Amino acid sequence: MLSVLNRVFYDILAVNNVYLVITMSDYEQSRLFQAPEESCKISYRFPDSEQSFIGECLDISSAVIIFRGEHLLENGLAIELAVVSRNALTTPFKAYVEVVSSKKTGVEQYEVTTEIKGIREY
Repeated sequence: MLSVLNRVFYDILAVNNVYLVITMSDYEQSRLFQAPEESCKISYRFPDSEQSFIGECLDISSAVIIFRGEHLLENGLAIELAVVSRNALTTPFKAYVEVVSSKKTGVEQYEVTTEIKGIREY
C-alpha cells in the first residue's frame, strides 16, 4: 500500500489516534459543491476623495474581495470598501484593499479583484 500512496498526492489527518488518508481525488470531490453566495452591497472610494461609488459584492474570502463596479481600476491602486451584507449575522465592515485585477464584463461594468490589507468595523 505504501507504494500506492507514494504515487498519489495525499493528506493524512489524525483524529483521536486514527489516521485517515485522503487522496487528492477525494479532496477535489469534497469541493464540488456550490458555495453559498454572499449577497452584499459595497461602496468604494479612492483614498484622496470623499465621493463614493456603489458596487455589488461577488465574493468575499479571508484575503480577497471581488466586486462589480462602474470603474476600470488600475492594478496596485489602494481603495477603501464599505461592505454591508444582507445577512444579519455578518457585521458591516470597512476594508482597505489593493486592486489585483480589473476586467470589463459589460457596458460600464467591471469585475474587480482586490487583496485585503486591513479591516475594521464601522
